[in-house]
Amino acid sequence: MRFERLRLEDFKPYGETDLRLDRGVTVIHGINGSGKSSLLEACFFALYGASALEGTLEDVIRNGAEDAEIELWFAHGGESYRIERRLRLSGDRAQTAKCVLETPEGSIDGARDVEAYITELLRMDADAFVNCAYVRQGEVNKLIHATPGERQDMIDDLLQLGRLEEYRERVSEARLGVSDVRADVEGRLRELDSQIEEKEARELPATLNELESELNEVRSRIERYEENEENAERTREESIETLEAHEETREELSDLEESIEELRGEISETEDEREALSERVRESRERISELESTRDERREEADLEPGVDRETVEERLEALEDDHDELREAIREASVEKQQASTEADSRAERAEELDSRAEQAREEAAALETEIETGEDALEARRDALRELDEEIEARRERFSDAPVDPGGADDWLAELRERREELRERETELRASLESAREAVSEGERLREAGKCPECGQPVEDSPHVDALEERRERVGTLESDLSALRERIDDVEDRIERAESLAEAEAGIDRHRERRETLEELLSDRTEQLAEKRDRVGTLETRAEELAEEADEVREQAAEARERATAHQERIAELDEERTGLVERIERLEALSETLDALEDARGELESVRERREGLATLNDERRERLAEKRERKRTLESEYDPERVDRAMENKREAEEYLEKVREKLSELAEREADLRDRIGGVRNELDALDALRERREDVKERLDALDSLYEEAQQLQEMYARLRAELRQRNVDHLERMLNETFDLVYQNDAYAHIELTGEYELTVYQKDGSPLDPDQLSGGERALFNLSLRCAIYRLLAEGIDGSAPMPPLILDEPTVFLDSGHVSKLVDLVESMREIGVEQIVVVSHDDELVGAADELVTVRKDPTTNRSTVERGEEPLLVTK
Repeated sequence: MRFERLRLEDFKPYGETDLRLDRGVTVIHGINGSGKSSLLEACFFALYGASALEGTLEDVIRNGAEDAEIELWFAHGGESYRIERRLRLSGDRAQTAKCVLETPEGSIDGARDVEAYITELLRMDADAFVNCAYVRQGEVNKLIHATPGERQDMIDDLLQLGRLEEYRERVSEARLGVSDVRADVEGRLRELDSQIEEKEARELPATLNELESELNEVRSRIERYEENEENAERTREESIETLEAHEETREELSDLEESIEELRGEISETEDEREALSERVRESRERISELESTRDERREEADLEPGVDRETVEERLEALEDDHDELREAIREASVEKQQASTEADSRAERAEELDSRAEQAREEAAALETEIETGEDALEARRDALRELDEEIEARRERFSDAPVDPGGADDWLAELRERREELRERETELRASLESAREAVSEGERLREAGKCPECGQPVEDSPHVDALEERRERVGTLESDLSALRERIDDVEDRIERAESLAEAEAGIDRHRERRETLEELLSDRTEQLAEKRDRVGTLETRAEELAEEADEVREQAAEARERATAHQERIAELDEERTGLVERIERLEALSETLDALEDARGELESVRERREGLATLNDERRERLAEKRERKRTLESEYDPERVDRAMENKREAEEYLEKVREKLSELAEREADLRDRIGGVRNELDALDALRERREDVKERLDALDSLYEEAQQLQEMYARLRAELRQRNVDHLERMLNETFDLVYQNDAYAHIELTGEYELTVYQKDGSPLDPDQLSGGERALFNLSLRCAIYRLLAEGIDGSAPMPPLILDEPTVFLDSGHVSKLVDLVESMREIGVEQIVVVSHDDELVGAADELVTVRKDPTTNRSTVERGEEPLLVTK
């Protein structure tokens, strides 16, 4: 994998930043706090989103901004990818407004889906990425400080060994599940055996035979009664047919009478209609005569010869309409050209006015700038005067140190020293005052005792007392203390005077610093304003030149507008000519259309006349047919009247009544037998269902027994698979440990070649031990700070090599990223870090990105990126430096 390009907008300290990254070693250089690490955090965040953040989404958006955008282009496995993330503040919370990953197969939307795709693509999640390829600032000793168990989990996860343990645990859970299912199946098998035994004890086949015999007897009785029912039903149906036949005869006679009357009425109505159609024939002939006269008049108006047919009229009309369409199209084209010319004239006139306005604006802006330049010159002179005044003030304050015991810069220290001395003298004064007070009290007490005839020392009678001289000693002690106190007071007063002088000098020193800071600010401001005035002078010249160019362009555009208006006038005259020609053509078309309408109306009138004639003849034929049907119906009526027999109707009614009475009795008996039959069938069905259930129970028992045997086999297979996963993980871990130990020693030997250390040992539990040249072991924590950091970097690089080279073949890896790896290193160890970076490049690491403020690492870079932060805006910017020379040793 290789980062190709990073684009940021309002991400942390960056406003708008676009950075391209190349193969090889890229060093991101800059002072502390300039925002170097934020570039790496942006790449990490682009890949994994919120999972890559130690804080919240709100921390990512630059202060004062409402949203942030991050785009990362990278290559992986020979394919190109692009991630775009956009964050937006909503109140006090930040949300992901957009997250899209463009892949060779298409786009993926949504933060979760993108993170899942990246994790699958790189075969590592955010934690694995940090543990493998991204050494973050302050985490250089992360692996060495981890416990062996934590180190084992990190490395196993990177090497995908954690999945084997996951599979083993899944198989273990599955084996327990199989055991639970097996216990359930055994219980079901016992339950089925109990159910089968219970049903077999009920002798269901014998019960079924008894019920089927009884059902056969009931069925025979039902068949006899059903045969008698059919005979009675047949008699009833025959009677009904006889009655219905006589009823149909009576109804047909009634219908015939009604039909005869209807036919008479229809014949009379049809004759009346034929008379009306005769009148319409006469009216149609008159209409045709009128239309023929109109046709002749309109043919003369259209200048057509007599006898011209309708087809010829249509052809001429079509030709005139084609001519009319051509004229209309010509008028439309002339109108479009006229509109275009008018629009062009208006547009160019507006453009000329706009150019004049822009020229005037340029002149006004130039004049305003001239005024600003004059004002700026006055302000510059005022600031130069202020600068000279500051220099004079600084010099005046420096003169106050001419006879001082200290130079400028030492006043604060001298003042602190004097105040400390004054405090010591005051403490000594307090002690002397206490001693003097005590001595004075002792003298007073001694004098009182002497007056009382007692020893001032011990209080005994004065006679023969050895302490009689003590009072004089105490008086001498008081005098000495008073003298010492007076001398100490003079020393304190002298120190007070010197402190007052020191405070005055400290105030002058502070004033010098303030004036120097203000002088630097004024110098910077003076330089900025001088540059601004120079830029404004250049701008005035540019604006004046631009105003002249705009005025010349405006004159050219006005000429083009005049030409366009002349073209518009010519097109308008052409439109008037075409309109006059079209008016005459429209009149000819209207005359031909009127003639065509008359011909159509004449043809319709002749067709209507023919239709009315045909209708009248059809009505005559229809009445003849009706008269024939009327004669037939009269003959049928006479025949039916002769066939009607009332006695046969009475006999049929009696037979129908007797048959219905028998049917009522036999159906009641059949209903009783049907109920008995249904009951027997239900009981037989129940017995058969229980027999089927017994067979089903036996089949289910066989299935359950087969499943139990399969579960026994599956339980054994799961146990074997669980043991296989544990054995495979242990074997793969040992293989990886061997490879990792070899690569770790190769890397560490490169860094500490001919040094005090012999080799490193890595156990299967990922415990690390460093052996010295004399064979004595060391815990990595016993190494010095710089050695620990290099040891950990060597371990990280060895893990990276193991993942990149693999055991059975190479695999694409992310860039190797080192964020401030020199934090714990002195200058000697930094040079060894350079060797380590060189070694990783030599073994084929495609891209290495190092963030550092150390100048020595800059020499190892193929590409240098410099980060700077503007102290006034707190915005960071990046600059690509020239390719540095590779440092070789």
